[in-house]
Amino acid sequence: MFETMGILVEMPWLAALPAAFFLGLYAWCRRKPVLVAASAWALYLPYEWSMKLRLLCSGECDIRIDLLALYPLLAILSLIALIAASWFLVKRLRSAASR
Repeated sequence: MFETMGILVEMPWLAALPAAFFLGLYAWCRRKPVLVAASAWALYLPYEWSMKLRLLCSGECDIRIDLLALYPLLAILSLIALIAASWFLVKRLRSAASR
């Protein structure tokens, strides 16, 4: 997981993709966990960009202990958001089928 998400260190702008995805998903289902995931990704973007530009670290930014907490947090929030959106879809399909 860390190697896959490590691409975000090199290209922080990629964090805008899940932020936009979850924001669009929130516009569709209006579930708070989806908004939380969108917000987390949107907040991660300027943070990671600042780290890349060495604005938030004092010279030695190669050892990123913060990512040991951030990556799992983003992954868990994203998973919870996807589950919440899935429940919304299932509920919507069941109500449509019962009509």
